[in-house]
Amino acid sequence: MDIHNLISHYGYAALVIGSLAEGETVTLLGGVAAHQGLLRFWLVVVSVALGGMIGDQGLYLLGRHFGGPMLKRFKSQQQKIEKAQGLIQRHPWLFVIGTRFMYGFRIIGPILIGASHLPPKIFIPLNIVGAVVWALLFTTLGYLGGEAIAPWLHNLDQHLKHWAWLIIVVVLVIAARLWMKYRSSRKK
Repeated sequence: MDIHNLISHYGYAALVIGSLAEGETVTLLGGVAAHQGLLRFWLVVVSVALGGMIGDQGLYLLGRHFGGPMLKRFKSQQQKIEKAQGLIQRHPWLFVIGTRFMYGFRIIGPILIGASHLPPKIFIPLNIVGAVVWALLFTTLGYLGGEAIAPWLHNLDQHLKHWAWLIIVVVLVIAARLWMKYRSSRKK
């Protein structure tokens, strides 16, 4: 089975799983696959939005139930946490949708939102809107970027074979080196 068949058969499931947390790269690649005709554009958007919604909903629930004790561990950051929670209460739409686009904030953001006790009736619709906007934007960027990298992707199967062999050789060399180091330390 070649890479194109793998993407065609398992691409949507991989997109959902890959977009559960930090999924920008996965989403961009989904857009590239749609450009190549391996996946359908709108199904890529739906898959990625679904994964993003599920991931953020899970993190929100984690924050809602365990956020207080979790966030108290970060004593040096309490002032920033309180400021963020005040922002969440004043502008929930801005924070819930915007968290998705803030680099490095994608995982802690929904936890903070849950810990701030923003009601689910506000979070869920905003989460859906944010996920759809995010998915549409990054899938479109990947689709447009597919034109630039299409020549490279044409020979992807060959590249993957070379990378696989290189990784196997590197792992074997490291394993042999660790084994030899272990043996010499054992003799001493």
